[in-house]
Amino acid sequence: MTTPRTTSRPAGSASPTLDEVARVAGVSRATASRAINGGNRVSARAQAAVDAAVRTLGYVPNPAARSLVTRRTDSIAVVVPEPDDRVFSDPFFAGTLRGVNRVLAERDIQLVLLLARPGASTARTLRYLTNRHVDGALVTSHHRDDRLAEHLADIGLPCVFGGRPWTGGDRVAYVDVDNTAGEREVTELLLARGCTRIGTVAGPADMTAAEDRLAGWRQAMAAAGLPADAVEHGDFTEDGGEAATRALMERHPDLDGLVVASDLMAAGALRVLAGLGRRVPEDIAVVGFDDLGVAERTSPPLTTVRQPVTEMAERATRLLLERVDDPDSAHPMRLIIPPTLVRRDSA
Repeated sequence: MTTPRTTSRPAGSASPTLDEVARVAGVSRATASRAINGGNRVSARAQAAVDAAVRTLGYVPNPAARSLVTRRTDSIAVVVPEPDDRVFSDPFFAGTLRGVNRVLAERDIQLVLLLARPGASTARTLRYLTNRHVDGALVTSHHRDDRLAEHLADIGLPCVFGGRPWTGGDRVAYVDVDNTAGEREVTELLLARGCTRIGTVAGPADMTAAEDRLAGWRQAMAAAGLPADAVEHGDFTEDGGEAATRALMERHPDLDGLVVASDLMAAGALRVLAGLGRRVPEDIAVVGFDDLGVAERTSPPLTTVRQPVTEMAERATRLLLERVDDPDSAHPMRLIIPPTLVRRDSA
């Protein structure tokens, strides 16, 4: 390798080329290309020379040409099988996207948001992913019937799931909070408070997070020798929580404790209880799940279970990028993060 040459470009001249970068760095064109595109077999000395030449010349790689060399798009999809209105109103998704984008920005990688509603939209999303328009996918808020884990494993696209998949969980990696332990702990809090008629507003029956939280409530109730018959399902929205709570209180007006599977649904539950003249926590203690800001603003402030959504999204994204960088070493793994009980005034 020859000594790098100094050079200057006249103002208004054409954009520098890869050949010029190679000439200034004193390396071959192939070496310059590998150094710029993150390839292997480049010595530290050659890499430093190419980096210096790029800075000196103001060289900007051609994205299309770079993609041909690396077979990479420098983009990652976040797949959300939910309606648009829920994605843009639920703080869970804002926290998820914040965590994903924070990690991708470190690598100058573009986030592509895919809203895969059930039916034709899901088929369109799968075609997009199958055609490798992105380097990998992070899937969150998935449902039983979408079978996304199996589809993505079949096509070999690097992927990580936010939450345990219904099926295919032995073929893909995922990051989740311990939903069962969190809901069990918050139910035990109500039991310790002296509640004996504890109901629950569970989440959608086709989502693993909802079913795992419901399992935690049932475990605590069974351990206490109490009936677990006061169950109503909502949809993780405030309106859904309100409707489910109204139906539950009509069937079980004697409840003195209420475990709600999300803070948004708990906010709806509190509205119903206020309308019924039930004081919280004096007449009925209420707890939620998530702690994404909503719990601090309810009246009274909500005792809840914190799942660190942004941290989970960051860890899932780093795990995904490891799989993108080295697909041959990728193997299914699960990362389960413990939840934290947050005490406020509702219980």
